[in-house]
Amino acid sequence: MGSKYTKRYTEEFKRDAIAFVDSSGKTVTAVARELGISSESLRGWYRRARADRGEGAPGELTTAEREELKRLRRQNAEQARTIGVLRKAAVFFAKESDR
Repeated sequence: MGSKYTKRYTEEFKRDAIAFVDSSGKTVTAVARELGISSESLRGWYRRARADRGEGAPGELTTAEREELKRLRRQNAEQARTIGVLRKAAVFFAKESDR
């Protein structure tokens, strides 16, 4: 979904950057500047890591919960499409039986 110019970082790099924030005592912005990455990217990674460790803000979803939510939304959309097809079929067969 991102731009073709969007950088992709390995999971190892993200883990190391998060560990650096935790161990250095520096702000996320300062660490991001040192590493030459976007502070918003690092802030997002850090927020998700804290949520996964159970330290996140109340109501913040863990990675596993976000994945389950995506799966359930896909399943819900598929079921909605199936219901739409069944409704159309029911209307079609109701009209056919009236003839």
